[in-house]
Amino acid sequence: MEEEKELQYIEGTVEAVIYQNEENGYTVLKLSAGEQGGITVVGCMPGAAPGEGLTVAGGWMRHASYGEQFKAEHIERRLPAGEKAVFDYLASGAVRGIGASTAKKLVEEFGAETLTILEEEPERLTKIQGITRKRALAIGEEFRQRMGMRRLLEFLGEQGLPLQLAMPLYRRYGNDCLEALRDNPYLLVDEELGVPFSRADDMAIALGMEGDAPQRIEAGLLFELSHNLNNGHSFLPRGKLLGASAQLLNLEEAEGLEEGLEVLVEQGLVVQETTAGEEAIYLFDLYEAECYTAQRLHDMSAAELCPPQDMERILKGIEAEQGITYAPQQKEAVELAARAQVMLLTGGPGTGKTTSLRGVLALFDAMGLETALAAPTGRAAKRLGELCGVEAFTIHRLLETQFDNSTGRLIFAHDEDAPLKADAVIVDETSMVDVTLMRALLAALREDCRLILVGDPDQLPSVGPGNLLSDLIRSGRIPMVRLTEIFRQAAESAIVMNAHGVNRGELPDLRNNKSDFFFLRRKEPQRAAETIVELVRDRLPKNMGIPTEQIQVLSPTRRHTTGTASLNREIQEAVNPAAEGRGERRFGDQVFREGDRVMQVRNNYDVMWRDKGGTGSGMGIFNGDIGRVEQVDSREGTVSVDFDGRMVEYTPDMLGELESAYAVTVHKAQGSEYRAVILAVCDGAPMLLARGVLYTAITRARELFIIVGDDEKVAQMVANNRQQRRYSGLRARLVEME
Repeated sequence: MEEEKELQYIEGTVEAVIYQNEENGYTVLKLSAGEQGGITVVGCMPGAAPGEGLTVAGGWMRHASYGEQFKAEHIERRLPAGEKAVFDYLASGAVRGIGASTAKKLVEEFGAETLTILEEEPERLTKIQGITRKRALAIGEEFRQRMGMRRLLEFLGEQGLPLQLAMPLYRRYGNDCLEALRDNPYLLVDEELGVPFSRADDMAIALGMEGDAPQRIEAGLLFELSHNLNNGHSFLPRGKLLGASAQLLNLEEAEGLEEGLEVLVEQGLVVQETTAGEEAIYLFDLYEAECYTAQRLHDMSAAELCPPQDMERILKGIEAEQGITYAPQQKEAVELAARAQVMLLTGGPGTGKTTSLRGVLALFDAMGLETALAAPTGRAAKRLGELCGVEAFTIHRLLETQFDNSTGRLIFAHDEDAPLKADAVIVDETSMVDVTLMRALLAALREDCRLILVGDPDQLPSVGPGNLLSDLIRSGRIPMVRLTEIFRQAAESAIVMNAHGVNRGELPDLRNNKSDFFFLRRKEPQRAAETIVELVRDRLPKNMGIPTEQIQVLSPTRRHTTGTASLNREIQEAVNPAAEGRGERRFGDQVFREGDRVMQVRNNYDVMWRDKGGTGSGMGIFNGDIGRVEQVDSREGTVSVDFDGRMVEYTPDMLGELESAYAVTVHKAQGSEYRAVILAVCDGAPMLLARGVLYTAITRARELFIIVGDDEKVAQMVANNRQQRRYSGLRARLVEME
């Protein structure tokens, strides 16, 4: 186990604040520290101002341009003592409503007691000429808020929690934040905050909470339900939930858990019902999303629309315009789109989904319908737009999604009250869409809007809850066309044919390398990693004319020698090493360098992006978006990333949202397509060495697919068709509806 580094402590007085991000509290300041003189301190220190005393705990780090800096992990703040220090503090603008002139008058009137009066008796400020009672109370409230933040930071430090939690906690709970946390430490267990349940639980016990306290039991039950959303479950069977919660809380008696569950049901936080023959427990939001999705899709599938009377003429015109003749299944898909309000279009690679989609688009255009194209990720949306010749959006962007910091919930600008203008919406890569996002999309459709859901059910399912596409197909309730014919041009591709073969459980002939499908046997992981680097750096660019930026390395796993973390370091040093004039920024064990390929690894609805040409702007960068580091500003410590023409500036505190992306997991690559794909198959847990992972990886490649690794592991992937069960009631709800 890695030994923890011993923290160093430095005490001093703030001389100047060089930089402060008001959104998250990241601060760079100059600290006067006795014999050490002025030192640069960086970290989360919201509200820090000249004149106040600080004790910082952390360690030294070297900045490429600014030399030695002290990174604060914990801080202890002391209010300014003495009239001069109080004046310096107030004159700095630390308290809104007080400038240098007012600060001087306050200190002259109240002396060293000024800050105490600001917090406890702000009405006394009216003794100062020009300060009305209204202004005095406003200044007092502002100062109390700052004191609340100081005490919150002290509390987080005492508990050994990251100071970065302060701003999101304060935005959500305001001045009552500290009291709320003391009463219920489990408020920290939240996707945005990222505090593990075990850490909040330790804190609750340390603060005196009993092991069988109702509050603790209810928090454990809610955590198990929330945690299992990440495993794709919309609900948990009652017995499984109680068992997992008992283990989590180390409780032997089930009585308290049963009572806790009843309380949560009474409070409306969870819903209990028999679903698909099981006693199911849902979080309320998931229950509502599943019910809404089922009802809306049922209603849409029951609608019968009248196709154009001259349908045959329109079809012939589209074929002539596009220079093709539709195969029977493709024609069936276009005709179904004319008469169904909702439909599924499925099929594997090479079966003509894109051709069918273009036909549907042309049909809707001929019918005078306005069509919106969408996909779950930025890369998938870009690819869809390029294939169809029409701009496509992520579903989040289409719905104009924002994050409400005060509630920790998503807000959609388009919903039942403000629906999309589109007459039809086409969604690609539907297998990646979870039930909560589908609920939001359906709510944004007009009553008469058409919906075309396109996808491949054999791809990996969504990361989020539900088994949407599979449930819709297996219900048999949604009109569907499944494309099965592999067209001649696609049949000549070993990529396409091997993908279908793997899907049927057939092992590709790894000894017979084709023009677009190769296997390089490397049983030793280190040798496999070296081969992958060589392919990316030299062999593919030089021998096959494929530039490095059009090559994507995939791995089933993040860990091990051929996992994405290790491969990213190796590839970065090979294709984009440190060089004079090439800016870089270190963050943890990662280095972000100008020219690097990077990926956003969590949804950020609040970050602003600007068009590279400077003509427009918008909000939101989402999990899985791939970009290129355009510039590293050594002075500010910022990293500017180009996401397909959308420029985002990452401040130092945001860099945890980025990862190198020369190598990504197969799950992260879903929805994307690359000119060349290299798949590492050496290491990985058995559940990751699965047929669906291999099939998804193969179908990411457009021109070239190379497996580097162990042939026995490849065979293991093909043979392993076990799929983790996802608890979802959507299929049963659709089947039961009349």
